[in-house]
Amino acid sequence: MSGALSRFRFMAYVVGVGLLLLVVAMFVKYIGDNAGMMAVVGPVHGFLYAIYLVFTVDLALKARWSLKGSALVLLAGTIPFVSFYAERKVVESVKAERAL
Repeated sequence: MSGALSRFRFMAYVVGVGLLLLVVAMFVKYIGDNAGMMAVVGPVHGFLYAIYLVFTVDLALKARWSLKGSALVLLAGTIPFVSFYAERKVVESVKAERAL
């Protein structure tokens, strides 16, 4: 389970930072009228989020999370800063051997 947790933690941080970059890219696109950054960051974030989903499902199955808990952690990668909070809660939960 420690390998699944390590993979999840890494991807939670990567997706969190990627989402923040995506927000910056959206501002540049819509306020600065320059879509170049968005053309790069958007697809990269989408690809990384897909990997985050796979690693989260893997951890959820191994830790026997509820469907609701799993869905909330999966959605955490779509709201800026929430993936960092969710990562902390998941680590606490897994180390305490509690299901989400």
